[in-house]
Order: sequence, then structure tokens, then C-alpha cells
Amino acid sequence: MKKRSTKTFFWLSCMMMAFALSACSTASKNTTSTESTTLKDAADHEVTIPKEPKRIIGSYLEDYLVALNVTPVAQWTVGNDSDQGYLQDKLSDVPRINYDLPYEDVLSYEPDLLLIDNNSMVEGDKYAQYSKIAPTYVVKNGEDVTWRDRLTDIAKVLDKEGQAAKVEKDYDALVKTTKQDFADKINGKSVAVLWVTNNSAFMVAEDRSSGQLLYHELGFSVPPLVSEISKTATADWSAVSLEKLAELDADYLILVNSDQGADFFKDQVWQNLKAVKEGNLWEFGPKTSWLYNGPIAYTKMIEDVQNKLR
Repeated sequence: MKKRSTKTFFWLSCMMMAFALSACSTASKNTTSTESTTLKDAADHEVTIPKEPKRIIGSYLEDYLVALNVTPVAQWTVGNDSDQGYLQDKLSDVPRINYDLPYEDVLSYEPDLLLIDNNSMVEGDKYAQYSKIAPTYVVKNGEDVTWRDRLTDIAKVLDKEGQAAKVEKDYDALVKTTKQDFADKINGKSVAVLWVTNNSAFMVAEDRSSGQLLYHELGFSVPPLVSEISKTATADWSAVSLEKLAELDADYLILVNSDQGADFFKDQVWQNLKAVKEGNLWEFGPKTSWLYNGPIAYTKMIEDVQNKLR
């Protein structure tokens, strides 16, 4: 009996060890399978995304990264003297990388993930070069793509869908309370957004950038001149001459001023604009969020509008 019991115990022990090893092997395989995810990007590349990437470069996508509580290893700049000023409370210590992402500069930051702003940035052999450095994912882009679409896409890549949903929920709540609290100063009132740079003026179309926010979300009226320009707009900002600007009868005029000493402002046409004469000119500098897109940019625009309407 003792011999049989000993043998039985031995074989049971072997079976249990084999089962345990098998289980460990299965667990190991499952762990390996969750260390990366393969996704198709906006340029139809199959991209293997590492789990929890730590060193991310997303040039001109920093708004979305910060909204998702991610700090990139380098941030967008033009010539190292221009950045997204409204994000610097979060990115002041982050070094800058030129907007066109020079290959050697990218390599020096040793990224483990590259997020690309638009398809044109990876034309030719650029995608192949970047992919040698790190997994390279082209984020949703194009005329009909909204900041919400891009936020959702980036959140999917970074496995932060829950944070993205919270960002949108908070934003929608801010839009709702703004419309309610300032209804008497928004309903029936028209507004236009003008950017002056190099003594030239550019106007936002009604369904692009801040136009989308002001007209379609907050409910300001669209001035006839804005509607006219919007019909042929191919970008966020469309050039408008002083002569044409004379037709603008907006109740409020938002000015993004990148040219403080421009002769433009001395012209009689400018001084005779309704909003200028009535003291309803809202002026902001180029470091504010009005030149940009993204959940943080839009949130700060709403806060600016609230402050001006108080």
C-alpha cells in the first residue's frame, strides 16, 4: 500500500507540475500578445504600437497629448522661435523640434512612438526613414476631420479612450454652460475672427477652427462676409482685403494680432468697422490658442469669450 501510495503521489505531482508549467507558458504568451497592438493609420500603414510608450513625439499634436495627460519628449516649433504658447504651462521644460521633423533630430530623442500630423509629412521615403527609428503612426487628418476625431484616434493608439471621453464630456459641459450663462449676449449677435500678420488680414471660415466653435457650438450668428468667404475657403484662414473688410458688420470682432505696428490698423476702413467703433473689438496675441486646434485650444477660446462677455 505504501509503495502504491508513493507512486500515486509521484505521478500526481508530475501531472500538477506539467499543468502548472503549461499554465505559466499560456500566461507568458498572453502577456506577450498584450505588449503591442497593430493598428491601421490614416495612410493605410499597419503599425505595431508598443504597450505604454514612454518617449513620444507628436509634432503639432501636443494639444491632444497634453489633454490625454501625456508629455512628449519634444514639441513643435518653427525655426525654434515659435511654439504653441498656450500649452507652455505644461510644456515649458520640453525641448523643441522643428515642424518638419528632421531625421537626425528625431533620432536624437530616441522615441518609442512617432505620431504624424498629416499624410504629407511622410511622402516619398520619409515614412520608411521614420519607421526605422520607431513605430510611426499617421493620425486622422483632412478637411472633414474634427479635433474630436483626432483625439479619439490618438486615444486609441495610446489606450486612453477613457480619458478622451472625459475630455469631451468636460468640453461639452463648458459649451452648454457658456450658452446658458451668456445667452443674452450670444443669441442674435454676430462675430468674426480676423488674424493680422505681415500687414495682411485673414478671416476664419464658418465651419473651420474657431468658426466651428463660435457659430456651430456657441451659436453666434454668421456675418454675410464670413458666409461669402467660407464658400471658397480651402484652409482655416482665408485672405481678405481691406476693401472687402469694409463690408463686415459683425457685432463682435475677434482680432488675433501678430503685427502690432501694422499700417493696417491706421486705415479708415479698419477704424470705421462697427465692432471697432462700438468698443467690441476683442484682441488676442499670437501666443493664445486662437491660431490652433484641439480640445485645449477650443477650451481656452471659450474661456476667452466668457471673459470678454462678462
